[in-house]
Amino acid sequence: MSGKSKAFTKEEELLLQDFSRNVSTKSSALFYGNAFIVSAIPIWLFWRIHLIDLYSSLISFVLVTIASTYLVALAYKNTKFVLKHKIAVKREDAVTREMNRKLAEDKKMSKKEKDERILWKKNEVADYEATTFSIFYNNAIFLALVILLSFYILRTFSPAANYTISIGTASGLLALLSTGTPLS
Repeated sequence: MSGKSKAFTKEEELLLQDFSRNVSTKSSALFYGNAFIVSAIPIWLFWRIHLIDLYSSLISFVLVTIASTYLVALAYKNTKFVLKHKIAVKREDAVTREMNRKLAEDKKMSKKEKDERILWKKNEVADYEATTFSIFYNNAIFLALVILLSFYILRTFSPAANYTISIGTASGLLALLSTGTPLS
């Protein structure tokens, strides 16, 4: 092996970026926005149903919501990474057929360019579907855990302790489960 390091071409860097764990700024903003909303929803639950005073518990609401937002967004990212490749494989034939139909009229385009456009479209479809499913799946699990913990397991705790423990446990468990075995 020579002493020179081989630099990646722009196309290779884009391809590697499509399969990395890093998410785009747009996806990150979407994840954190959704995570904040789903993390703040239980405040209403504890304010109206468990009768926690909103103003006296404001600091704990803010701190727990911030921590929960981070953990839920992390779960979104982990789930998206696991799902993206699986969805790309499942959608490959349909996307290839659709793109070949669209690109059949353009006789000037080379085979390599057509293949690149098909790959780009396949990654775009997989990214979109993985993002939306990740948000839906993790929100459903998070809210189910919050209800299970707050109304059944921790119902004898004081409302403030119930809030902190149930939201912390639900978001922590969600983040932990998202790092495990891929979804089928």
